[in-house]
Amino acid sequence: MIPDYWPQAKKHLSKHDGVLKRIIASYHGEALSIRGDAFYTLARSIAGQQISVKAADSIWARFETAAGNITPDSILKLDVATMRACGFSASKAAYMHALAEHFVRQKKLISRWPQMEDEAIIQELTTIKGIGRWSAEMFLIFGLGRPDVFPVLDIGLQKAVALHYHDGQRLTPKPLLAYGERWRPYRSVATWYLWRALDPVPVAY
Repeated sequence: MIPDYWPQAKKHLSKHDGVLKRIIASYHGEALSIRGDAFYTLARSIAGQQISVKAADSIWARFETAAGNITPDSILKLDVATMRACGFSASKAAYMHALAEHFVRQKKLISRWPQMEDEAIIQELTTIKGIGRWSAEMFLIFGLGRPDVFPVLDIGLQKAVALHYHDGQRLTPKPLLAYGERWRPYRSVATWYLWRALDPVPVAY
């Protein structure tokens, strides 16, 4: 599902940023897709932690084959050895089990997320072993379709801003956060297009 704010966001960003205007025009007809499956999105964000999009896609494909359906119950049935064979580290395998256990235990709390503010969701998610701020932000973007998330810890975003705005020089998170203020209230959309201009396939979680 494409977010309903996407057309307006494209117009707004194109009007205020010439670089993004060019990038948006280059990927006409493409857009972020909201999966609508919180567990799937968070599990995939764990798979994608600190590795390239290509590597994450490869590991995830093997993982989906091993698990069948990506649900808390199916993941809890997988042992660590099976997940390691898919390409997960021992720690990521443990994180997957921790996430699955949280979803089994906290079904009522999880149902509140669509009504909560971004930062409150981040604070709640980061209590789960293996879910840091970056993974929580991926969930806000791809799981809930929040329009104004700016994941400054993301290496791809750092690289893209450096490439298109700073002659290859990367900004550290604090100045990058300040730089991203120009893209409010659609920082998620700006981030998606910057990712898209960097990777051969659209980023998805």
